[in-house]
Amino acid sequence: MIYRGLLAIVLAFASSLPLLANDGLLAQAFEQKQSGLQIQGEGKVIRLLGDDTKGSRHQRFIVRLASGQTLLVAHNIDLAPRIADLKVGDRVGFFGQYEWNNRGGVIHWTHKDPNGRHTAGWLSHDGQKYQ
Repeated sequence: MIYRGLLAIVLAFASSLPLLANDGLLAQAFEQKQSGLQIQGEGKVIRLLGDDTKGSRHQRFIVRLASGQTLLVAHNIDLAPRIADLKVGDRVGFFGQYEWNNRGGVIHWTHKDPNGRHTAGWLSHDGQKYQ
């Protein structure tokens, strides 16, 4: 019984490592002003923004990573479903392309590419994947 409990703790800790490592990669990308990185992570929604309606429509919100870094998420709602019930304080997982800016960066390409030329991204919220 003790062994199973210890194993559960070790597995829970190990499963959190990729997200921590990605926080580090995002911090490094920000510091080095890198862009075009395909990356996965998770953050807490700290601000909901209005949709960007110029060109393709994008749902926009800001997340704070465990490291404290903030990211703008720009999710194309012409190609993927909107997260309709998103609220400040919610946790959102993401897989998309990081672009540097002086405020922490942007994650976009959180959807499938209809032309099949770009890596498909996604958002996850409350157990549902948006792509």
